[in-house]
Amino acid sequence: MIRRFLVIALLAIGATVSHAQQSLPSSFQAKTIRSPEAADIFVRWGGKGPVVVLIHGYAENSDSWAPLAADLMKDHTVVVPGYDKTSVVAHDIGNALAYAYAVMYRDKVERLVVLDAPIPGIGPWNEILLDPRVWHFNFHGPDAERLVAGRERIYLDRIWNDFTGDPSKPDEATRNCFAATYAQPGGMRAGFAQFTAFSQNAKDNKIFEQVKLTMPVLAVGGEKSFGPLQAVIMRHVATNVREVVVAGSGHWLMEERPAETVALIRNFLDPPDAGQTATRLAD
Repeated sequence: MIRRFLVIALLAIGATVSHAQQSLPSSFQAKTIRSPEAADIFVRWGGKGPVVVLIHGYAENSDSWAPLAADLMKDHTVVVPGYDKTSVVAHDIGNALAYAYAVMYRDKVERLVVLDAPIPGIGPWNEILLDPRVWHFNFHGPDAERLVAGRERIYLDRIWNDFTGDPSKPDEATRNCFAATYAQPGGMRAGFAQFTAFSQNAKDNKIFEQVKLTMPVLAVGGEKSFGPLQAVIMRHVATNVREVVVAGSGHWLMEERPAETVALIRNFLDPPDAGQTATRLAD
């Protein structure tokens, strides 16, 4: 449950135009923070200016935001978790966490971006569960861990392939890097635990949606994945939703269409009339 801090593996492994795996800028700092709930939170941050929180999704890790982080850090503090006023950008399973954070800390979130994924219990959730591509939502627990152990790449390939609009994305280097992250001790258990929580998340969200979000929300869908359905989902929980569909892209927007995705997020975070005040990350 989210109380005070955003507890999640943060930022993500970015796609590249070559076969070399791209990572967050080398100038980013990192440290581990112990939360009041005794959770160790690995934090990475860089840049200076208004704070933007990036939350990655399943089958990725914290370097997947590399192209966006490199661009935003020119005039933003890119960080997880957020301090004081922030904008929040999320993808995949990160959308559910970002929504819960925005609901519980409405006075802290100035703008919210959600990329191509449903939120448990919201809108056409029950219909989405009938899509055979989301079989992995119900694949978790000790037996699933045993089945996947040593075969993480095979398991993750199925997910990447089912949701991509370009069979070459994510590329081989990125897949190997993501798979290595989940193959670490406890990696798959932590990943599966997110799906185990979906039923409770859905119940909580039914309560949350009774009071809609009022901050500007950007709902981005890949044309070959959730497309305009992303905005349909968000209009169930927010009053000010801007819809964008990224042409030709599947689910993995930062890997398939990084330049377009970075541009549309930046344009949303920095509108001409934005009067945001820079926020400094606490030491």
